[in-house]
Amino acid sequence: MSQLTALSFASADHSEELARAELYGLLAQLWIAPPDDALLAQFRVAVTQAPEGGGLLEATWQDLVAALRATTPAAAATEYDALFGGVGKPEVFLYGSYYLSGFLNDKPLAVLRADLATLGLGRDEQRFETEDHVAFVFEVMRWLIAGDDVAVCNLEQQRRFFRAHVQPWAEALCDAVQAQPAARVYAALAAVTRVFIQIEVQGFDLLET
Repeated sequence: MSQLTALSFASADHSEELARAELYGLLAQLWIAPPDDALLAQFRVAVTQAPEGGGLLEATWQDLVAALRATTPAAAATEYDALFGGVGKPEVFLYGSYYLSGFLNDKPLAVLRADLATLGLGRDEQRFETEDHVAFVFEVMRWLIAGDDVAVCNLEQQRRFFRAHVQPWAEALCDAVQAQPAARVYAALAAVTRVFIQIEVQGFDLLET
């Protein structure tokens, strides 16, 4: 199975596609684990502008940057564990099957695995998370945008995967996170994620008209 690693970028609009891929990658990084000191340091000194300046993303991006600059690795880890970890049922599930069927490891996961196999992708067996984790599907989108195998990594495959495995549930996850009083960094992350998903929906809608 292929690794979800971007090797090169080939696009009619290199900068726009690069920005999309990088944002999917950053969202995946923040949803899979709390930010460490190295990532927070990057936000403190370098990340100041939204990936799409002047657009819908700008205000929520600035809020996320502010939240990350105001937190610490320990505080972010505590928030992450309070929302998504702990013993027993977490406050918020990060898995698509839960939002699509009401159950973990259910039919939506089987459908996703079949589609991933068609793309030549699979889960890293060393990771605990199943393939319907939000970070995993975002990484798949990053790979479909950034990968160098144009037979697989192309706009039509992006559209199909997004429509089937991201759009149907990502905003429900954002709703769940933003409803949590303990969510600060992750409420800001959910807001950015929601707007980015809406932008992607609009973009794919245009392709289909």
